[in-house]
Amino acid sequence: MDELVKEALEDDFRVNLEDAENIKRALIAYMVRVVGHDPRSAGPRQWFLALAHVIKGILSERGMKTSRAQYGDDTRRVYYLSMEFLTGRRLMKHLLDLGLEANVRTALEALGQDLDVLAEEEPDPALGNGGLGRLAACFLDSLATHGYPGYGYGIRYEFGMFSQTIEDGQQVEHPDNWLRRGNAWEFVRHNVVYPVRFHGRIACFRDETGRERCEWVDTDDVHAVAYDLKVTGYDSPVISNLRLWSARATTDFDLRFFNEGNYIEAVKDKTTSETLSKVLYPMDTTVLGQELRLKQEYFFVSASLQDILARYLRVHEDLSRLHTKVAIQLNDTHPALAVPELMRLLVDIHGLDWEEAWKVTRETFSYTNHTLLPEALETWPIGMLEHVLPRHLEIIYLINHDHLQQVRFRFPGEMEVLRRMSLVDEDTQRIRMAHLAIVGSSKVNGVAALHTRLLRETVFPEFDEMYPGKFVNVTNGVTQRRWLLQCNPMLSDLITEAVGPAWKTDLTALHDLEPLVEDAAFRERFIAIKVANKQRLAEHLEAETGVATDAESLFDVQVKRIHEYKRQLLNVLHVVHRYRQLREGLVTDAVPRTVFIGGKAAPGYYLAKQIIRLIGDVALTVNNDPQVNDRLKVVFLPNYNVSNAEITIPGANLSEQISTAGTEASGTGNMKFALNGALTIGTLDGANIEIKDEVGDDNIFIFGLTTEQVAETKRKGYNPWKVVEQDADLRQVLDMITSGYFNPQQTNRYQAIRDTLFDGGDHFMVLADFRAYVDAQARVDDLFRDPDAWARKAILNVARMGYFSSDRSIHTYARDIWNVAPMEI
Repeated sequence: MDELVKEALEDDFRVNLEDAENIKRALIAYMVRVVGHDPRSAGPRQWFLALAHVIKGILSERGMKTSRAQYGDDTRRVYYLSMEFLTGRRLMKHLLDLGLEANVRTALEALGQDLDVLAEEEPDPALGNGGLGRLAACFLDSLATHGYPGYGYGIRYEFGMFSQTIEDGQQVEHPDNWLRRGNAWEFVRHNVVYPVRFHGRIACFRDETGRERCEWVDTDDVHAVAYDLKVTGYDSPVISNLRLWSARATTDFDLRFFNEGNYIEAVKDKTTSETLSKVLYPMDTTVLGQELRLKQEYFFVSASLQDILARYLRVHEDLSRLHTKVAIQLNDTHPALAVPELMRLLVDIHGLDWEEAWKVTRETFSYTNHTLLPEALETWPIGMLEHVLPRHLEIIYLINHDHLQQVRFRFPGEMEVLRRMSLVDEDTQRIRMAHLAIVGSSKVNGVAALHTRLLRETVFPEFDEMYPGKFVNVTNGVTQRRWLLQCNPMLSDLITEAVGPAWKTDLTALHDLEPLVEDAAFRERFIAIKVANKQRLAEHLEAETGVATDAESLFDVQVKRIHEYKRQLLNVLHVVHRYRQLREGLVTDAVPRTVFIGGKAAPGYYLAKQIIRLIGDVALTVNNDPQVNDRLKVVFLPNYNVSNAEITIPGANLSEQISTAGTEASGTGNMKFALNGALTIGTLDGANIEIKDEVGDDNIFIFGLTTEQVAETKRKGYNPWKVVEQDADLRQVLDMITSGYFNPQQTNRYQAIRDTLFDGGDHFMVLADFRAYVDAQARVDDLFRDPDAWARKAILNVARMGYFSSDRSIHTYARDIWNVAPMEI
């Protein structure tokens, strides 16, 4: 049998699928034998399934080769733990990576099918909220493309990030049932099941050697079942694996209750258990919601670590050497419970001494921090942890005891430092998960140069002083395969024609585009491609929203999670200012502009929802005012997701990256837009700074207070009232919003926004940056009046984005943090 399998795996799939005729035969065979449908009557859904199964066969073969090579070489592997993975649709990505798109398209045409229609049959799994999940997906792509032995671990949410509709101007959340017709790409592993435990109590005793041992008993258990998704790299034989966990009850129902006719009670345990993987980020405004989220975090962490140890123990016996073969990256604090969980597994289950287990744990984990906002640093109530995870709370206390002993040695007599560095916030009686992740990791990285500097200087300065060299920077990146090659084929073809294909795996090759800035014919083609992408975006949005837009206007785009610090509100203030100027005839030669804003507000985030409603009210007024004469349009993009981004980003002229300086960790949307030829208007925040350094000061629109100026302004006593008093334009804009100009039926609708800006002290400096933002937008208008000059700067943005590839990020992680090397297959 092994010889037969070996021979099958050694056959290159391209021998059988290298031409359209063989692909056509394969599709028909899979349609009959796997999908079970008559090819004569099959529709797009059936042909999509047949094609997916053909590709899954290829992925399975390559996955087996990759796995065997890893075991054969005893490879050190990296495991990426993340609550979010926004992978996007997979069909076109797999075809692109495998080099099969052209032949598959031809084969389908011979069968009377359109590949683009088939691709629309695939749901876009919203297994993430935004940049965190998209970054994780980019990293898996880069790991596979460059041959690193990588795995992702997350949760197979039955309902992903909610589906957003705008009804009566307001966000309405609907379940995102992306699994309603199954997932054609997953491999369910019914044999890979691990128990995950909650509640219970701790029983401690002395073993035969006299050492104290503790057991976690009387627990409520749930099973974690593995579902695998194969991740292809571009033109690479290596496959990465994304393993998602689904919760299953240990028993389907209680037969005793069932026989008594109490059918609800009979399935209660099943229903309760399986809520763990039901929905992404349950609303945490209630205690029950918070507890469910805590359980979700532990659920996927425990299952993942059990799986990692099981894989290690297949070929090794000594767990004290785990860190020599395993590197685990914690993507934000959501997986931070992995630190006490690995300690529990090593000490309680596998019998390692505490000191030895702690050494292994610290050298196994690394932690990526994604926020500078204190309110976004995750903490958990001690009482909740004691109830849900009693053994882990004990372990955290023990870790904290040893940690504080070291702090006392390093900072003798400094009680305030001791208090700040403790894993326990005594004032609020909560556990600080970022502190836990820092103490339990060998390396901690920020995700942009500014972010890492601020982490070291302002957020965790004592940790940086205590652990020299632990804090490092790895600036985020995006994969050019999805965010240029796949989503912008016309520009990709132009680039490849101009400089060759090397940029697809080495983005620095885009530097060779720079001389073409002086080529008039190249600029003309570049401009034509942008107009075509804008027309595609305009048609897509008219179908979605009913708002017609002019592709000749400046497409001004801000798409990201709706949050105060990302300052969609500042964008709206400028729109209202622009509208007022047009309506009152204060400008006569205004550049026609279409402002696109998209993103989701967390269900419990009232002010973010109010901002969405304000955008809708402003859009309704502006778009129906004949005095504006199509010189200004405002469109809210509903249900923004990866698939929508693939259309939106190539069509943008202007990329809005306007967060308050010192609040955005990095951003990756800024990179995607610039890579697709949009110019950036932004603050000196996150990766904007590094983008400015790369593209040049003349090729980006920078405005606003710096991080240091924000801090100094607040230190001196920032007064938003004074700012408004000194700016008549700003005063009139605020009057229009708060007086009911855009919503006469409810004049006080935006009282909460007004209160946040004034009574709340304008924490995110929206008013303070208004004038600088308006002036920067005027510079945007001036440049856009000269299409050739705009194109020159846009081309330079594309040419100078080589640094911002996730490939570069992964190479840095591999070299400086994980100590892993590419595989050879």
